[in-house]
Amino acid sequence: MKKIFSPTYRQHYFEGYSIGLNPFLEFNYAKRNEAFIAGFDSGRSDYERMNGCISDGIPQCIVTNKVLEDFLLAGLLGLSIDTDGYTSHQMNLITKWYQSGVEKYEPNQSISLFELLEKNGIQIN
Repeated sequence: MKKIFSPTYRQHYFEGYSIGLNPFLEFNYAKRNEAFIAGFDSGRSDYERMNGCISDGIPQCIVTNKVLEDFLLAGLLGLSIDTDGYTSHQMNLITKWYQSGVEKYEPNQSISLFELLEKNGIQIN
């Protein structure tokens, strides 16, 4: 059994993961090794969990963990969201994250945050 915590294994794993997470990149057969394949499979699995099967087509807007965190934050702050360009599969996931934020929404905290941002010259539309 190979050491899964070796620097070389980790590097190959993360190379595979990043390629699997990006639907526009194809599997690199030149780098075929256990770590790269495991990373690719994991990245592709994460992509399809958030965006649907690649065989169904690549959506106009790609959902990533960062995008989901932005929707969660919007819910926490009570902000409206723009959902144009997302598929129904993506909207199901986005709705869960946004709703999770809405459930934790505290109007007083939002007002304080907006005041702080405004003091520092940051405008929220």
